Formats: sequence, structure tokens, C-alpha cells
Amino acid sequence: QVQLVESGGGLVQPGGSLRLSCQASGFTLGLDHYVIGWFHQAPGKEREGVSCISSDVTYADSVKGRFTISRDNAKNTVYLQMNNLKYEDAGVYYCGTPLGSGYGCYDLAEFGSWGQGTQVTVSS
Repeated sequence: QVQLVESGGGLVQPGGSLRLSCQASGFTLGLDHYVIGWFHQAPGKEREGVSCISSDVTYADSVKGRFTISRDNAKNTVYLQMNNLKYEDAGVYYCGTPLGSGYGCYDLAEFGSWGQGTQVTVSS
């Protein structure tokens, strides 16, 4: 059973940085065989895709140039480095993976296996 656990959130001032981690377990093959995405849910809004890594990486327009996704196969962990944080980046961040095979980073509706999320607060 695939399990994803997010961590690394916290309180940061505008312009600050955080690095989120998504620890994966239960995958049959190495982490680089799977699609992992980071999602953001702002208060009162739906969960939206932020970034995704497979054989390629993708970013939402709102975070391009500020966020970087990376993967450490040995640690079974996907990271999201967030720089120059803005007020609108606040919320809960989740990582997820497609529930079926054959889906990629553009099939956001197919993602699941959510962890508990990690809270990011941006405040001066």
C-alpha cells in the first residue's frame, strides 16, 4: 500500500523560503518509476496542482521561477523547495501519486494517496 507523508511546513515571512518533503513508502519499484505531485489547498478553495515530477518536471504558472521540485531516490523522498514565498502561497500542501497506471503529471484528476498535508503560513 502506497503511503505518502508530508513535512517541512511552517511559518515564514513574505519573501522567505521553505523546503517541503514527501516521504514515500509502499512502492514496488524505485521512486523514479512513479509520478509524484505537490498540491496546494488555500483556505476555502479546492486543491490545485503546484508541481509534479516523473521523467520530467512541471510547474504551475504561479510558482515558476520560485519553486523547485526534486527527488532523492535513495531516501524515497520528493522535495519542494519554495523560495520568495507570497501570501497567496499559504495553505496546506499535499503530495500525491496517480491511483492507476499510465497516468502522468497532466492527469491531475487521477491523483490520490494523499498524506495528512503540511501547513504553510506566510505572514509578516
